[in-house]
Amino acid sequence: MALLFLAALIGIPLIEILVFVQVGSEIGALNTVIITVVTAIIGVALIRIQGLGVLMRARATLDRQEAPVNEIFEGIFLAVAGLFLIIPGFVTDTIGFLLLIPPLRRSLASYMARRSNVVAAGARPGSRQGGGTVIDGEYEVIEEDAISIESTKKPNPDSPWNKEK
Repeated sequence: MALLFLAALIGIPLIEILVFVQVGSEIGALNTVIITVVTAIIGVALIRIQGLGVLMRARATLDRQEAPVNEIFEGIFLAVAGLFLIIPGFVTDTIGFLLLIPPLRRSLASYMARRSNVVAAGARPGSRQGGGTVIDGEYEVIEEDAISIESTKKPNPDSPWNKEK
């Protein structure tokens, strides 16, 4: 796994540089930079829209008292898509846009959910909606003069603390 990560860490930037050079020689350097910035902006906007949809589906799943495993994996894939779209490059943008396609993302999420072992423990899903009694009422704030306790310098002769033993 570490070797795969190292290969990706070295390989992806090299591939991106090669593709940048190739695309830049075809359409020009300025157009290449403009396309890269525009894909990042479009990607962030799409992730916002689709991310809200995933959150609403997760909430609906919790309300049915089921574990939102698919929705969690979809959210992870959306985060990865966002990361790939923000990283400048055509290869990472392609992967990011592929992960933004809902049917592809859902099939990947269900595949990952089937391969994972999910155990729900602790709180029941959907139990945060209160079922307790709500008492509605009105109140009025009454401001009384603040009682000030000033030091009187003279001890109270009737105080039990002043009596001698």
